[in-house]
Amino acid sequence: MSDRPELIVISGLSGSGKSTAVKIFEDLGAYCVDNLPTALLPKMLDLFRESTMDLKLVVLGMDIRERSFLDTFPEVFRGIRARGTPIRLLFLTASEDVLVRRYSETRRVHPLGSTGSLLDAIRREKEEMEPLAKLADQVIDTSAMNLRELREEIRVICDETRSAEELSLTLLSFGYKYGLPFDTDLVFDVRFLPNPFFVSRLKHQTGLDDPVRDFVLSKPETKSFLKEYFRFLLYLIPRYRLEGRAYVTIGIGCTGGRHRSVVIARETADFLEKQGFSVTVRNRDVQGE
Repeated sequence: MSDRPELIVISGLSGSGKSTAVKIFEDLGAYCVDNLPTALLPKMLDLFRESTMDLKLVVLGMDIRERSFLDTFPEVFRGIRARGTPIRLLFLTASEDVLVRRYSETRRVHPLGSTGSLLDAIRREKEEMEPLAKLADQVIDTSAMNLRELREEIRVICDETRSAEELSLTLLSFGYKYGLPFDTDLVFDVRFLPNPFFVSRLKHQTGLDDPVRDFVLSKPETKSFLKEYFRFLLYLIPRYRLEGRAYVTIGIGCTGGRHRSVVIARETADFLEKQGFSVTVRNRDVQGE
């Protein structure tokens, strides 16, 4: 792993969506810890540096649920940044009326709400957290945001540190005569392509053999198909990432799963790897008779 993973601290007003944001980061592939005490932050960084885990993005939720947070966090944060550690502070906020409504709907107790009204607690927290908001690298107002909009905002942040390799693609060639695979997200039928099975010198070879590959790829139908097919994949795959998918399986089927589907799976893998994606190829029926 890199000894300097990207580090994001999420803080902000109670009820602004901090815990939800941490969960979204986790769904998008970040390593996340919520409600981390400030005293443990430097120790956590040391553990990350010594770990063999491949950590690219670490997200930590930290706020006034810790009693001494406002007294200790700013100094610790500045010290970590001064040492050259990549660290950003993301501050979530919302309007008073929205915070009141959210607390009323959930019937949660505000961390500063032991005395006085809920509105008093919200205003007091906002005043106390103002210096932290000014310290933040980015402030997100969630007042008018729904869950999907917050997710999109966080996805943009993740894309600054994530690469295309973090979406794992599996290409599964198969034969329709053996049944559809159950674990696919997309299926493409290539039975319309010329079939090497009916060429005596190729019949007993597979799509892993160059003569079969050359036969399939030389056909005009194949060239036209691959052009449109690759264009479609480049349109579609980023939209799976937009939804936070970590794994996508693409099935490619021909009659027996030995010739055309194997060739197309191999070509697809070569193409997607050149686009920066992590690709695994499985040929389910290549040994079938």
